[in-house]
Amino acid sequence: MRSVKIPLACAAVAAVVLAGCGTTSERTGGSPSDGAAKSCKGADGKYTIGMSQANVAEPYRQRMDDDIRAAAKEVPQFDVKFADAAQDNAKQVADVENYITQQIDLLIISPNEAKPLTAVVKKAFDKGIPVIVLDRKVEGDAYTGFIGGDNVQIGSEAGKYVAEQLLPDGGNIVELKGLAGATPQAERHQGFADAIKANPKLKIIAAADGDWLREKGQSQMDALLKANPAIDVVYAHNDPMAEGAYLAAKAAGREKSIKFIGIDALPIPSGGIKAVEQGRLSATFTYPTNGKEAVAAARKLLIDCAAVPKSQVLPTRLIDKSNAAQTYARENPAG
Repeated sequence: MRSVKIPLACAAVAAVVLAGCGTTSERTGGSPSDGAAKSCKGADGKYTIGMSQANVAEPYRQRMDDDIRAAAKEVPQFDVKFADAAQDNAKQVADVENYITQQIDLLIISPNEAKPLTAVVKKAFDKGIPVIVLDRKVEGDAYTGFIGGDNVQIGSEAGKYVAEQLLPDGGNIVELKGLAGATPQAERHQGFADAIKANPKLKIIAAADGDWLREKGQSQMDALLKANPAIDVVYAHNDPMAEGAYLAAKAAGREKSIKFIGIDALPIPSGGIKAVEQGRLSATFTYPTNGKEAVAAARKLLIDCAAVPKSQVLPTRLIDKSNAAQTYARENPAG
């Protein structure tokens, strides 16, 4: 979705947009935009942005933070602070509360889980702080804008790939899910499960939560291998869990009889694109980190005093053996 710059004063923009430019003053009277002009200082202003990250143990999330840092360096008016919740909902709530106390000008958050973070995100939003939600959603609509991939579509594309290319004659699938309570976990499962219905000979015979982590994906797969002698494909909700599953299968001497697919496709040496290129994964699907888009949205809100879309959905694409090397070279020319 493309945003349109509106050359109006921030107060006018805020009157028609659910959340315009931010302020640390309390919103009153039921309007989400009361007093919103106070933080719109334009190019002459200085702005503190708080980034609340679900965890940095996942390479995807570390890359998201790195992309935000790199993009923010191009905006001299921005000072970005980072907090790592380490997959702890209570800590992430406390991190956001701390940002509110510090009177930041804008909050960027990638929630660990949706429901536990909804109230504190709403609290920030109701205090006039613009909130950009990345990747994982919260409940309700008390935020300025969401930026992320369409996880149902990504799961659907993965399901179609399995049904049409990896197992056209049917077979047994194991699913390694992300963190329960995180919206991408449910959506990636839903899209995949719906897509493989097109091939009635496909069956998900077992599933386990790997919490997005390589080590847990490996330990869960070790147990699944012992319980299931016939596995044809492992569908993991991200590349680190897919790599962990591959390592478990290799340790059991079964890696050659099983195909592995993941999601993220980070263009880094330890990422999914290289894993496809080197033959450990059959495929991965790109999932943008949304970092540069988040900073662009912050710039529109705080410097341009313009509106941003309520939802900005970024596309995915299949990475397999046919395009992995070319994609990696293009997205990481330094190697």
